[in-house]
Amino acid sequence: MATLVARSPLVMTALTVAGAAYLVWLGISTLARPSAPRAGAEPAADSWMRQLVKGAGISGLNPKVFLLFLALLPQFADPDAACPVAVQIAVLGLVHVASCAVVYTGVGAGARRVLRAHPAAARMVSRISGAAMVTIGVLLLVEQAVG
Repeated sequence: MATLVARSPLVMTALTVAGAAYLVWLGISTLARPSAPRAGAEPAADSWMRQLVKGAGISGLNPKVFLLFLALLPQFADPDAACPVAVQIAVLGLVHVASCAVVYTGVGAGARRVLRAHPAAARMVSRISGAAMVTIGVLLLVEQAVG
C-alpha cells in the first residue's frame, strides 16, 4: 500500500478525503448520540476474549503501527549481532506491543471506572471527542481542497 501511495499522489488524496469524510461522519454520529455509561449499569455482554480480539484487530489494522515499526525499530537493530535483524525487529515489536497492552489496559480500566461513576463527564468526553473528529475531518478536507 505504501508503494502505491508513494507513486501516486492521487491515491493518497483519495485516501485522505475518504478518511476525512469518515471522520466527519463518526464525529457527527457521536455528537448526535453521545454514549455515556450509567452508574451501576451492567457491563457489555461481550466476553473479555471478544473484546481482546476486537481491540487487537483495530490496533493491528492501524497503519501507524506499520509506520512505527518501519521507521523506528530498525535503528535499534544491530546487523552485526549474532541474532538476525528480523528476529531483533520481532522482539522489539513484541516488547512494544506488550508495553502498549499494559498501558492501554490501565487507561481503559481507569477511564471506565471514572466515567461510569460520573455519567455527565462521560457525555462531555463524548461530545468533545465528536467535535474533535468533525474539526479534524473538516480541516483535512479543507487542506485537500486548498492544497
